Amino acid sequence: MFKYIVKRILLSIIILLGVSIIIYTLTRLMPADYVDQTFSSKIQSGAMSIEDLQRYKELLGIGDNSFAGIMKGYFGWLGNLLKGDLGRSFKYQKPVAEVIASQMWYSFGIAIVATILQFLIAIPLGITSATHQYSVRDYVTTVLTMIGIGLPSYFFGAIVIKVFAVDLGWFPSGNIVSGGVTYADNFGGQLAKFGDMCWHLVLPITVTVLLSIGGLMRYTRTNTLEVLSADYIRTARAKGLSERKVIYKHAFRNTLIPLATLLAGILPSLFGGMLITEQVFGIPGIGKYAYDALQFADIPFVMGYNMFLAILTVIGTLFSDIMYSIVDPRVKLK
Repeated sequence: MFKYIVKRILLSIIILLGVSIIIYTLTRLMPADYVDQTFSSKIQSGAMSIEDLQRYKELLGIGDNSFAGIMKGYFGWLGNLLKGDLGRSFKYQKPVAEVIASQMWYSFGIAIVATILQFLIAIPLGITSATHQYSVRDYVTTVLTMIGIGLPSYFFGAIVIKVFAVDLGWFPSGNIVSGGVTYADNFGGQLAKFGDMCWHLVLPITVTVLLSIGGLMRYTRTNTLEVLSADYIRTARAKGLSERKVIYKHAFRNTLIPLATLLAGILPSLFGGMLITEQVFGIPGIGKYAYDALQFADIPFVMGYNMFLAILTVIGTLFSDIMYSIVDPRVKLK
């Protein structure tokens, strides 16, 4: 196991290197330009000349968009990365690592809670839908999950805010804490602040979970139906075992084997999906910061954020492979 993990980590470094080249090239080729957007008014008023604008671009390392210029900028970024420096954000005027470290915890908390709830809800729904195939329960579950798959996050988020925040007033419509409220630095004050944050995150987490359980539920249903038609399931039933034991002891374990594949992409996909959800609910998480940075063509921050997602994907893939060996003893890691 240890040799396998070390080998995968070394391979992941090569993969991340290739990913970073692609991401940096695409980022440099974006039509938006931070310097042009920021100083367009000064150019129009004559307060800054075109030559000054070009010199500022050269200072930031984005003046030459030719292949040679992009490669020069990439190797400069890579050299700083090897020193532990992700660069300085154009928009936020802070080190990228500092911005990501300070803002990622909101997104990370939402993603972890949403992932746990997604599995706790989707897997039982998929199993019960498969064991009651073509029943009313199966049709209702399938229709609801298909609605969740089809609805865009910004549209569904707006509906949820309209109904539960504006019309009913049950939950706050956005932000992370109540405006105009201050909390003491003692334990009681921080506990009250944490409760207020949890209350503000109910709607974003609900939207994230409802829009993500559909695919996992359908996947679970399909795998369960396939397992239930296997010979060993018919043998278990012929021995007189209860249906509950047949499903949850014999069928459930083998249903989990294909589901382990999904672990590779769930966490990074939730972080990526939070980009829109955080924008809708005004949550100051890493997704909202990345969205704003993308609009301003903040190359250092966009690079840092996308590499963060790439690392999560690599970790998820490794974790998925390890889970295979745990769920299915026949799988050997070599």
